[in-house]
Amino acid sequence: MARVLTILAYLVCTLGFSQNEQLFEEATALYNQGEYTKAADNYLKILENGEHSAELYFNLGNTYYKLNKIAPSIYYYEKALLLKPNDQDIRNNLAYAQNMTLDAIEPLPQTAISKMYNRLTTYLSFDQWAYVAIGFMMLFVCCYIAFYYFKFSTQKRIAFISSLIFLLFTVLAVVLAYLQFSKFESEQPAIVFTEEVGIKSEPNNRSQAIFILHAGTKVNVLEQLNDWKKIEIADGTTGWIPSDDIKVLKDF
Repeated sequence: MARVLTILAYLVCTLGFSQNEQLFEEATALYNQGEYTKAADNYLKILENGEHSAELYFNLGNTYYKLNKIAPSIYYYEKALLLKPNDQDIRNNLAYAQNMTLDAIEPLPQTAISKMYNRLTTYLSFDQWAYVAIGFMMLFVCCYIAFYYFKFSTQKRIAFISSLIFLLFTVLAVVLAYLQFSKFESEQPAIVFTEEVGIKSEPNNRSQAIFILHAGTKVNVLEQLNDWKKIEIADGTTGWIPSDDIKVLKDF
């Protein structure tokens, strides 16, 4: 019985993968033909089937950009960037889409050390840093084994020094993976989808609107109270926005 269930599960997974692959190919063909709405529908069907990838989000971003729907375009580019933070094509297309937004928000100034730190930690995602750590650990083990079996002192010295270097790189990659994971968990980015929304000083409609945001602007969600979310924008300003006016990026 267990064997039959295993076979059935395998067949279902295989069928689902084949269906998603076919939908992806059809969507790409429709995109190349200029049928952007139909292409977006096919890409969204893949998401509904439970599959997601940087390539899928990137193509959705491109499709919505062609449809001149800037907010969803930025939304999917940002989701793609979460999975592939060092992909230059995603970064470039995201920059093009962001140039179409109305809000020009100056980010808080950073020191040279802060810029270097952010550039290093965000170069790879936390799971990619973990893979790097595993790779360096394997190299460390190989060098350690080589040190044990080498007979000549020069070979042993080279193997020993190499093992120490790879061990250091392993520790560094683990630290970077942890820092990136901590940052990933602490931040809750979202994109404004409403064309224009007043950001309130308190989580209710009676409070004063302290500033205005437009579709496509990226915010960071700090907390939630009923149907309101407290957000922070790039310049450090905070306020409350109705939950339905934004879409959180980390929903996968």
